[in-house]
Amino acid sequence: MSYQSVNPFNGKTVKTFEQLTDAQLEAALETAANCFEKWRHTTFVERGAIAAKAASLMGERVDEFARLVTLEMGKLIAEARGEVELSADIIDYYAKNAERFLAPETLKPLSGEARIENAPFGVVFGVQPWNFPYYQLARLAAPNLMAGNVVMVKHSGTVPQCALAFEKLWLEAGAPAGAYTNLFISYDQVTRMIGDPRVRGVACTGSVEAGKSVAEQAGKNLKKSTMELGGSDAFIVLEDADLDKTVEWAVWAKMNNTGQSCVAGKRYIVVKELADRFLEKFKTALSALTPGDPMDKATTLGPLSTEGALVKLLKQVDQAVKNGAKVVLGGKRIERPGAFMEPTILTNIKPGNPAYREEFFGPVALMFQVKNEDEAVALANDSDFGLGGSIFTRDVARGERLASRIDTGMVFINHPTWTAPELPFGGIMDSGYGRELSSMGIQEFVNKKLVRVESINASA
Repeated sequence: MSYQSVNPFNGKTVKTFEQLTDAQLEAALETAANCFEKWRHTTFVERGAIAAKAASLMGERVDEFARLVTLEMGKLIAEARGEVELSADIIDYYAKNAERFLAPETLKPLSGEARIENAPFGVVFGVQPWNFPYYQLARLAAPNLMAGNVVMVKHSGTVPQCALAFEKLWLEAGAPAGAYTNLFISYDQVTRMIGDPRVRGVACTGSVEAGKSVAEQAGKNLKKSTMELGGSDAFIVLEDADLDKTVEWAVWAKMNNTGQSCVAGKRYIVVKELADRFLEKFKTALSALTPGDPMDKATTLGPLSTEGALVKLLKQVDQAVKNGAKVVLGGKRIERPGAFMEPTILTNIKPGNPAYREEFFGPVALMFQVKNEDEAVALANDSDFGLGGSIFTRDVARGERLASRIDTGMVFINHPTWTAPELPFGGIMDSGYGRELSSMGIQEFVNKKLVRVESINASA
């Protein structure tokens, strides 16, 4: 595979990087494995000082980091800045809380004493996507480095400069060589990495297809793995929702990162009393977005990450229409340089339509009208995905009751699915397994070791 910075705003190739040879990969693995034997014995205070420095450096150089995101995958510059700040917050969060999260747990057996200790695994290997080039890395690296693991990452081929910037960040913060390692490697080398006995854990964020491939290799090699894969989040609007505020959130849920988010609003499920008014306001708001240079703060509609991503999305829309869907807004490429697509709304999507089950990774919203809350829940659950979802209602208790009936890893009430350092992130079914962030995220790749003390005179 290639590692290239291609600016999706104008299609120009900025920089190309060479893949590692097998010998270079072996040297990197050996360095990481040797680093672990020392890093595992450092204290939380020592690790925390390095992590805090990394967070501080990101905070001091937000513009520098953000510009690379916008250059390589087209994220609006204000959103890119937000991602850098969030990533710094995640690193700082684990610097401050890791020791508490991994403190020994005292048990109360019927006799003697017992406790659970948390010991690091070793080398944790990550396969990560392009859509949030730093955030994805921060939520893998920060908890694992603070737990005493070392981290090696194969990042997406479309964001190599972001990948290198994040690796350099840890070195500048004082981490030893091998604590965090970026790898420009091929898919065959990924397979070899997963099979290498020095690699003890595997974390993948990406498509369902990528997740299945990585999980298969991890399973064959008895490696603990976590998978954060696709999503088709339901955005449920009940008849008592605050319409104007809900529409504002609907636009944000769909268009943040130009819709290129696992937890973007994908399926808009609106109770019939509000459906027509919601659709009209939603169309008006999406129509007002202005395409342009994502480096320009005035731009409100950026390009998709690559030409390939745009072509795939256009084909999905065409296929949906051929199977009965109706385009009520957009649906086409914007005639200008770059990978730009019109914000799009599809309606009349029936269960036999491929669009009913697919994930649309971009500025395409699927609109459904339902009679009542029971139909809304049933439709939300009629999906192969189970990542997130949201419910909009003035009655919070009602929203909480419905949230308990929705089969996903996350449900937000009166806010689109989103993320924060202190909140666990992850899903079920085709959306994967395991959790990242919060106290749960740091527990995934540690050995929960039982230490038992019993009287030597006790009978068996």
